[in-house]
Amino acid sequence: MSHQYTFETQLLHNKHKFDPATGGVSVPIQHASTFHQSTADKFGKYDYSRSLNPTREALEEIIAELEGGVRGFAFSSGMAAISTAFLLLSQGDHVVVTVDVYGGTYRMVTQVLNRFGIEHTFVDMTDLDAVEQAIRPNTTLLYAETPSNPLLKVTDIQAVSEIAKKHGAYTFVDNTFMTPYLQRPLELGADIVLHSATKFLSGHSDTVAGLAVVKDEELAKRLYSLQNSFGAVLGVQDAWLVMRGIKTLSVRMNQSQESAVKIAGFLKEHPLIKKVYYPGLAGHPQSKLQLQQAYGPGAVLSFELKNAEFLARFIEKVRLPVFAVSLGAVESILSYPAKMSHAAMPQDERKKRGISDGLLRLSVGLESADDLITDFEQALDSILTLEAQKEEV
Repeated sequence: MSHQYTFETQLLHNKHKFDPATGGVSVPIQHASTFHQSTADKFGKYDYSRSLNPTREALEEIIAELEGGVRGFAFSSGMAAISTAFLLLSQGDHVVVTVDVYGGTYRMVTQVLNRFGIEHTFVDMTDLDAVEQAIRPNTTLLYAETPSNPLLKVTDIQAVSEIAKKHGAYTFVDNTFMTPYLQRPLELGADIVLHSATKFLSGHSDTVAGLAVVKDEELAKRLYSLQNSFGAVLGVQDAWLVMRGIKTLSVRMNQSQESAVKIAGFLKEHPLIKKVYYPGLAGHPQSKLQLQQAYGPGAVLSFELKNAEFLARFIEKVRLPVFAVSLGAVESILSYPAKMSHAAMPQDERKKRGISDGLLRLSVGLESADDLITDFEQALDSILTLEAQKEEV
């Protein structure tokens, strides 16, 4: 039914639009952990909620449809989704991972998978030759995050997927920053798309959740078996919150993205800002690629202050964004990657990747862009004033 509609309409009009039993215009929250079976030899569709629950299943079907996959899976966090997908690998396998990956994924690869004999190589995935060179005979997975966190590097999903296929490896893509509204990796050749649904999909800083969508039926069966075995499933209340968030995904993304473009333009021109990382700026090295494979640059940007010593004062003076971990919410969130999202990464590894101590990441919310710019301006002005006073002394 839904495929004849545009994405915006699909967000609202799917088979879960209303409850067939009551007509209620909301997916019922089925809190049952277990389900009565009418006979000893034939069980119903649901038997135990870890294996399948109707509320979680509704979210899994919605995300599968939006990403254009055969089956979706909902997990208790983004890391639970990513970690369970990694369990498709076996001892002796080798993974090629994008270099400036989220800190939690870095920790999983370097501290957990390595204990099970799964090797890894970090590579700058914007360089396709480097990707090719990193592949070994035992490479079974290419893991991309695009745009990457926090430097917003853009990986060519189609090209990387083609390289993976040539070598008989899978491609996983973390699509948290873009959501299926702006980018659909499965359509570009990826095998599994992953999300921290905590972020833009739920969009209200009120739930922690992870999602995976698989393109192929056989792989979906394997991932289902792992979801059921490992058991890090999403609770029904949280599944309901993510579904409610998804209904407004397009309007939230449009507003936040439009503001992000304005704010990136303002920061780029400010004398106290050394560099702005945002694929919506013409100067971004992969801005063209971003527009080829996605429907926009997204609502996350990072910027580096001229001097890391200005950082504490900037954070102290800025009023509108919350200074916090996470992103993708209705309120703007300002983060400090070195101490927050990438704290799991040792300092020398952060430095190698260009994640400096003067770098801040901004997830633009739904406030007025002009109010946010005015707020940043006053915070930056207070630094200029302080520096001028120091010079006088």
